[in-house]
Amino acid sequence: MFFYLIIFLHICKGHYIMKIMPGRILIIGCGGQIGTPLTNKLTELYGSRQILLSDIKPVDTPLDFVQLDVTDKNTLFETVKKYDVKEVYLLAALLSATAEKKPAEGWKINMEGLFNVLHLAKDKYIEKIFWPSSIAIFGPTTPKKNTPQHTVVEPVTVYGISKYAGELWCQYYHQKYGVDVRSLRYPGLISYDAPPGGGTTDYAVEIFHYAIKKQHYTCFLKPDTRLPMMYMPDAIHATISLMESSYEKIRNRMSYNIHAFDFTPQEIFNEIKKHIPEFTIDYQPDFRQQIADSWPQSIDDTEARNDWGWQPKYSFSVMVEDMIKNLQQKILKNV
Repeated sequence: MFFYLIIFLHICKGHYIMKIMPGRILIIGCGGQIGTPLTNKLTELYGSRQILLSDIKPVDTPLDFVQLDVTDKNTLFETVKKYDVKEVYLLAALLSATAEKKPAEGWKINMEGLFNVLHLAKDKYIEKIFWPSSIAIFGPTTPKKNTPQHTVVEPVTVYGISKYAGELWCQYYHQKYGVDVRSLRYPGLISYDAPPGGGTTDYAVEIFHYAIKKQHYTCFLKPDTRLPMMYMPDAIHATISLMESSYEKIRNRMSYNIHAFDFTPQEIFNEIKKHIPEFTIDYQPDFRQQIADSWPQSIDDTEARNDWGWQPKYSFSVMVEDMIKNLQQKILKNV
């Protein structure tokens, strides 16, 4: 468990609390959909000097950055030692649709990277790990509505198989070696900070870009395909809340269900149309429809709420309004 030195910095509009911790925080896969907003929030909380970024490709950032392939265990080890890394957020992965096209590569990246980080924690070089899982661990035999924390899984995608295997390895390393690893089963995530990353739920990000830029969207899922979703600010809030919770509160060392809202392509189209009346849509389902059909429609996250106080802040309608506003501002700024 970390012992934080709290420094109170007074600013004109109130009190800003910056937390100083021993060692640095390494975000692996910082250039992805989650990496950008997570970097921003952790920098706000801990300061830029505490944050070290890495990705397999160069990233334009004012923060310290190391180009790193997480499957290269020697380079990862040297990076952790050189920069005195104590916390790792392991975000590097091939997502569901991309991994189906490259199954061997998807398994390698998603599993070898996790093993490399778990080994460093086992050997006491790292003190705490965040590793994201996904609703992709669930399969067609899983209960569709209010999917329980503990239930039948039977994933049917490479991504889901690797995530469920990873959950079991996280639990094993905690039970066998005392590794403090924490995880969330993310639903579909909606963000204006980064473009879609190759996931089946990414239609819910694409649709906003097309609504604003072209006023028409061709959806790769059927109009009545219901999936659990979450706005990125809530996902970041959940991630950091989990990591900052006391060791004793984290009773689940596989991965916690979390949920905010669920909707269909038709429902999000109808909500966006309230703000962009000229918006139109048509549907051309592709191979991702079969993946979506194997996943839950809604999630029961009672354990996360009871264990460490998880509570989403954004409703469906508020998310849509905020997403349109921020994405329009971002697009105008880049024109």
